[in-house]
Amino acid sequence: MDDPTEVKVGIPSDFIKFADNQLKLNGQLISYLESESGGYSVENIGKLGDRERNILFKNKAISTRWDSCSHKTKEGYLISILVELSAGVSSSEADRDDSVEQKPDEPDSSAPIKKPGGVASGAGSENEIRLELTGITKIYPAVIANEDVSLKVRRGEIHAVLGENGAGKSTLMKMIYGVTKPDAGEMKWQGETIRVENPAHARSLGIGMVFQHFSLFETLTVAENVALALPGNPDLKQLADQITEVSNKYGLPVDPQRLVHALSVGERQRVEIIRCLLQSPKLLIMDEPTSVLTPQAVRKLFDTLRQLADEGCSILYISHKLDEIQELCHVATVLRNGRVTGDCIPSQETPHSMASLMIGKDLPVCQHEAPAELGDVRLRLNGLTVESDDPFGTSLQNIDLEINSGEIFGIAGVSGNGQQELLYALSGEEPLKENEAIVICGKAAGKKMPDARRVLGMGFVPEERLGRGAVPQMSLAENALLTAHAGGMLNKGMIQVKVMNQFAKRCIDKFNVKCGGENSAANSLSGGNLQKFIMGREILQTPKLLVAAQPTWGVDVGAAAFIRQELIDLRNEGTAILVISEELEELFEISDRIAVIANGKLSPSKKLADTNIDEIGVWMSGMWPGAENSEGQANA
Repeated sequence: MDDPTEVKVGIPSDFIKFADNQLKLNGQLISYLESESGGYSVENIGKLGDRERNILFKNKAISTRWDSCSHKTKEGYLISILVELSAGVSSSEADRDDSVEQKPDEPDSSAPIKKPGGVASGAGSENEIRLELTGITKIYPAVIANEDVSLKVRRGEIHAVLGENGAGKSTLMKMIYGVTKPDAGEMKWQGETIRVENPAHARSLGIGMVFQHFSLFETLTVAENVALALPGNPDLKQLADQITEVSNKYGLPVDPQRLVHALSVGERQRVEIIRCLLQSPKLLIMDEPTSVLTPQAVRKLFDTLRQLADEGCSILYISHKLDEIQELCHVATVLRNGRVTGDCIPSQETPHSMASLMIGKDLPVCQHEAPAELGDVRLRLNGLTVESDDPFGTSLQNIDLEINSGEIFGIAGVSGNGQQELLYALSGEEPLKENEAIVICGKAAGKKMPDARRVLGMGFVPEERLGRGAVPQMSLAENALLTAHAGGMLNKGMIQVKVMNQFAKRCIDKFNVKCGGENSAANSLSGGNLQKFIMGREILQTPKLLVAAQPTWGVDVGAAAFIRQELIDLRNEGTAILVISEELEELFEISDRIAVIANGKLSPSKKLADTNIDEIGVWMSGMWPGAENSEGQANA
């Protein structure tokens, strides 16, 4: 054979027909799995262009009894195929003897093709049910979170749970993990009825969870936080080495000695994922795991999850990114208003059809036209330079920027490249020594505190919604007062409760925040609903300048489209908007100009019509024209 890794096989005609149709519809690559018993299955493995794993399937070869080959269909698409070699013949033996050509018996073309809900080889019997929920119900005083929910998760299955914000997804996952107790229903684990008492009990069963809202102690190091989730008293030095090894293996770089409070949101997400992976779970629950990860990190994570599934780990996966679910998951269960309303095989759906299942109507589309004539400069950065107090942080280096009235300026970048430091400098939480370094609406503001900057006309949405965006224990109305008090909520220092409540209620109604009312505590809301409230609170004030970080983090597709349209409409009213996001698709949907931050430096900006995602992706590594390469590439 020309390629020593290639194994020739006969491919059933019905598989080729199915693969061709999938490729025409979705641009998806399909794998063909064949066993010695003669059965075979089909699995969606990603989109065209997804690196070499889609060609040689190297990350899938978890056993020497598996190898790969390729086949071009009449449509010209490349299909990756896994073939189980005959007993006693290893991959290396096939490599050494080019004359050996394995030809397993071709399955009957009439045999049914198993859709992606099937389990990849190596994962055990696809009929083995690892987790079964029957009639699970959870009722809170103001809302029915889950009602009569039933689902089954098989060994080696990646099972998506879809739904709008407030549909009950996170509550359901917390009951599985033992954080919350169900009011009714039955849970079976590997065939036995159980009641999960607490997270420690869940971990002892082999259940791990990556939370949407991070459960990390900010004053402890990464290694110390990970140690808290492991049994016994692990040696911190050895554990730090393990963290480094796992983080490098799965493309989730993080320093085990760094204090958590100094990490960006994206870096904290990595810590949560690594902490679960070190526990070798049988069931891994992932609640919005990619919400603040870069595209490169998402690809690495998907490789990891596929490998875990092949090894027999079951995965419950919550995400509002429907293209991810279509690419990754075998089966999906849809929740609406706390109830199961259906299920689907994501590879046979489109993001649009899955969105319709979630929200019960067609997905709204943003109307983004070119901006009208720009107005005055609302934000100017003059050589902004900030030395990071954190030894692991990123210092800002000579950043120049102008944003005019009536435009949206997007900043992309890999998490940990100065976004956090830039946001602190802009918000006023860390006043600068140079007053002229930041000019807001014509006024030097570098030394001003946050409230003084709001007086100048700036609104601000931080990347951390709980803690910085909202006080967890305070009501939504009280949280509205914190930043919108200038809108008639104070009279000679006295709080105007009626005005405060009316503003909060208007925000809840307009942005469809699912909660028990304006007196609901911020920490009682789902992550996506709290994000909608915080964004609404700032947008409704119609600021002259709005700085927003990760504006649709954890928000469902329908609400994300609504928020993006509200930002565009706010721009049309004359507001200057700066959006800092790791969601490239989001930035390309709403921005008028875009730049990249890498290693604390800001690239030149480009109009959206003059660039594309591929170019910005290259710039995110710090390699834009004129960039100084002496300091290396951007932080991974």
